[in-house]
Amino acid sequence: ESPDQCLSLLPWDRFSAWLHCVCVVGFDLELGQAVEVIYPPHSKLTDKEKTNICYLSFPDSNSGCLGDTQFCFRFRRSPGRKVSLRCFLDQLDRDLPVYLKKDSAYYYGYVYFRQVRDKSLKRGYFQKSLVLISKLPYIHLFRTMLKQIAPEYFEKSEAFLEAVCSDVDRWPPPVPGKVLQLPIMGVIMKLRIPTYRDKPGTTPIVQNMHQADAQISMALPTVHEVDLFRCFCPVFFHIQMLWELVLLGEPLVVMAPSPAESSETVLALVSCISPLKYCSDFRPYFTIHDSEFKEYTTRTQAPPSVILGVTNPFFAKTLQHWPHIIRIGDIKLPGEVPKQVKVKKLKNLKTLDSKPGVYTSYKPYLNKDEEIVKQLQKGVQQKRPTEAQSVILRRYFLELTESFIIPLERYVASLMPLQKCISPWKSPPQLRQFSQDDFMKTLEKAGPQLTSGLKGDWIGLYRHFLKSPNFDGWFRSRQKEMTQKLEALHLEALCNENLVFWSQKHTEVETVDLVLKLKNKLLQADREHLPVKTETLKKLQTHINDIILALPDDLQDILLKTGT
Repeated sequence: ESPDQCLSLLPWDRFSAWLHCVCVVGFDLELGQAVEVIYPPHSKLTDKEKTNICYLSFPDSNSGCLGDTQFCFRFRRSPGRKVSLRCFLDQLDRDLPVYLKKDSAYYYGYVYFRQVRDKSLKRGYFQKSLVLISKLPYIHLFRTMLKQIAPEYFEKSEAFLEAVCSDVDRWPPPVPGKVLQLPIMGVIMKLRIPTYRDKPGTTPIVQNMHQADAQISMALPTVHEVDLFRCFCPVFFHIQMLWELVLLGEPLVVMAPSPAESSETVLALVSCISPLKYCSDFRPYFTIHDSEFKEYTTRTQAPPSVILGVTNPFFAKTLQHWPHIIRIGDIKLPGEVPKQVKVKKLKNLKTLDSKPGVYTSYKPYLNKDEEIVKQLQKGVQQKRPTEAQSVILRRYFLELTESFIIPLERYVASLMPLQKCISPWKSPPQLRQFSQDDFMKTLEKAGPQLTSGLKGDWIGLYRHFLKSPNFDGWFRSRQKEMTQKLEALHLEALCNENLVFWSQKHTEVETVDLVLKLKNKLLQADREHLPVKTETLKKLQTHINDIILALPDDLQDILLKTGT
């Protein structure tokens, strides 16, 4: 079935493909922060999830965010919830690049917070957040959407929210690779979700068509990217060291003046190792009320592999024992060239008033790339637009990550058994074991030096990486792909055999056994979405039918009845 047909099932199914729900969080003098509205009303959130949403939807009081602020957070889902659209959404997920695949254990919250003086209220302030809860990491899309709807919502309230949600319920499904048109309150957002087939670092441009009708349309250049250059500006000279820390899954804290800065910086860090997926937990905005607060700040064990974005001064004390702390002032684009900043010692980080910079005793494995720093400084002098600076920075990170990962890809591909080892009459062969020593030996001739001019201790960086959660996640997904490829090749080998001729030479028991095995193969191909051509599956089904028809009638009846 095409995704569109699949989604005409029930009201709210299309909505659920994009959002879990929309919440309004307000401030109550008796209760503090409280969820005032959840829409659609049938959306389910556990009490723990509601509490997390309440605290994460408001900036800490010390942030002093007057006016409108946008930011994003991420929190753990309570386990044990069924997903009604599982089959359909999994199908979409398969075509996404690995770093955009949903993590079903987490939700994102996209927030538009307004705080304005209001004499008529007891506290003297109007404070409210409109929050979109979604499993999709499409930061730029939901940010743009909130910019469109939130200001109007604060003027018009509930009926407007209902109209917004029914607009979303008319959206096409989030199919990767297609140009999608998403109407929202009189505006059409046009965008394209990337697919795993896209060449990394290229973004096909979505053209802004002049439409004949009255609808205004806006083309989104990206669904998920943040403004890298703006985010990395305060720590401009340390981008390469930060890339290493993220690659290795080191515990990192970003201390920022507001949730907008903390969330953008954490998201920029996570994306700097793309197309690799960052496999540990990351919290763009984290508060002392978070349900994982104790787990992540305990001193009884080493800090976990996470990236936390915090704004509360209390964290300067609580997280003093963390090995790497990034302190960010207000993110302003530099009018002039930033000054060289040294890495600061952790012991100098006593309070949150400490100067912006990176506090760590980490010694990078690779020598510093002066070229990128010069290129970006020149851009600042020439008043190059920040989008262009971000493109340069993104390309730099991409080339660095690819230089690092290509030798690993090449070695892992060599673990695949040769095609001639695949026999239709035996189980598919296993992948060879990953050996760290064998991999290290390949680096001498086929290491990163083939694609990167950077000198330094690459071997040390690889050794450290092989112990990290990012290697574990990357290797597991490679293993799964290759195992599925072997299963698919095995299926093809079976299809090329004359199975009817084989069955005539064997006993009925053996033939029945073969039929059941082949049926299982077909089920597995469907269940695991093996990379097999449709013709191959049809051919196998024909083989099965031919074998059954050559058997005695009583056996035919039994085998045709059993679905499995």
